[in-house]
Amino acid sequence: MAEIQSYEEYWKLTLEYTDFNDDKFLTTLQMVVDKVDFLNQSGSYEYNKDDYQKLQTEILEKVPKTSANIENQLASTRKAINQCVKLGFVNSFLNSYHHLTKAFLQAKTNRKRKTLLSRIVYDNSSFNRSITTESNLHQLNFLINTLVENGKLSKTDIIALMIVDIEQVAKGYLTRRELDYYVNDAISNKFIERKYNQVGYLNNILNKLDEICFVNDELYFTEDTKRIFGEEIEVVTKKRNPYLYLLYKNQLKEESFSIYHAEKCMVEKLDYPVLIASHIKPFIDCDEDIEASDVNNGILLSRNFDSLFDLGYITFANDGKVIVSEQVSQELTKHISKYQLNSHFINPTRLKYMEYHRKNVFEHKAKIYQNA
Repeated sequence: MAEIQSYEEYWKLTLEYTDFNDDKFLTTLQMVVDKVDFLNQSGSYEYNKDDYQKLQTEILEKVPKTSANIENQLASTRKAINQCVKLGFVNSFLNSYHHLTKAFLQAKTNRKRKTLLSRIVYDNSSFNRSITTESNLHQLNFLINTLVENGKLSKTDIIALMIVDIEQVAKGYLTRRELDYYVNDAISNKFIERKYNQVGYLNNILNKLDEICFVNDELYFTEDTKRIFGEEIEVVTKKRNPYLYLLYKNQLKEESFSIYHAEKCMVEKLDYPVLIASHIKPFIDCDEDIEASDVNNGILLSRNFDSLFDLGYITFANDGKVIVSEQVSQELTKHISKYQLNSHFINPTRLKYMEYHRKNVFEHKAKIYQNA
């Protein structure tokens, strides 16, 4: 392997708050979002230093710091605001925020906030970003992709990743051999001893994300590989991002939980041990940036209903009633027809996806059958 220069400035991560359910963090984030809305209410906003300073003062009045020194208080406040930017909740220059940020703020449970946090951080975090500095380096994505490639990451591996210039790694992850190179570099340069706080901040974030966990100081996906990918992912021309799929599935579980107080099939209302996050508009046809991970393009189904729905043997009307293909036996049709999609899960966006399913999956299947 050609020698790779390693630096310590690529993963600049600092956090004022380590508890993202804490009132101080939530109040700070809410005030930043309110300021963005106010500044952008008349259209495109051009960043102004005075607006940023005023925001700091407003937050300091509402969320006081422990230090008696005003300069230290303002420094902590700036650190708190920039935390909102680094994690992806808010974009640089106070001109916008992630489309799920308000949902995070309005979430009624820590569990729901955790799922939304995971999605926001994966979509939009950049540890080198600040209010006054833009960056397109997505370190968390690089780490997750490296986890996908290697199956597990030790804490030493994770520390080593923090000295990687990810702009120089076009494929977006490190192989085991490349990881070992950086591990040796981090150990020889005593990186962990000099960057103890940054390492702690990163591990804190990883411990708060859905579907990954530490076991004996090694990071894994919570579900095993077979359950992560399933039979749906075996598409030669298009591969699903496993982490985004897990977050998408967790949003559907949370939606089901909010109605049934348990994770149940949205049609049969039964808490099967295994439930499928079934795309309404098939994954292979989806726009990857939005549709593939849009929770409204999904319903949580039992394996039996998912198979019938995925293959176009059934679909749903706008009122949620099951529509059954002529190819299905009378006995099975009689059984299926007594169910319907709960009205709580029907909304305008989901109906648009369902219209696509009726025309392009269900009716397409019928045409093939008629012409056979």
